Amino acid sequence: MIRRIGRPGLLATAARTAVIAGTAQATAGAVASRQHARAQQAQAAAAPPPQVVAAPPVQAAPQPPAPSGAGDLIAQLERLAQLQSAGVLSAEEFAAAKAKLLS
Repeated sequence: MIRRIGRPGLLATAARTAVIAGTAQATAGAVASRQHARAQQAQAAAAPPPQVVAAPPVQAAPQPPAPSGAGDLIAQLERLAQLQSAGVLSAEEFAAAKAKLLS
């Protein structure tokens, strides 16, 4: 086989061009995917986190115990009056609990 000295042949030039083009395409693809990943991370970091809104707790009106006698009835009415004056019971709740005790 005779080795040529000077310019490379057509086949060598085509092979070299293919290697360079393939390397350039692979590099461009890697750069593009890295930029896409960074853009997604930046969007995720810039977005505010979702806010969880909790419902306010519902306060249940205390149930008065069942009356067992006249002394207990007065004590229960006094307790209801104290709860109303403390702001735990509204006027309507107080009236309903009082009517339930007296019935």
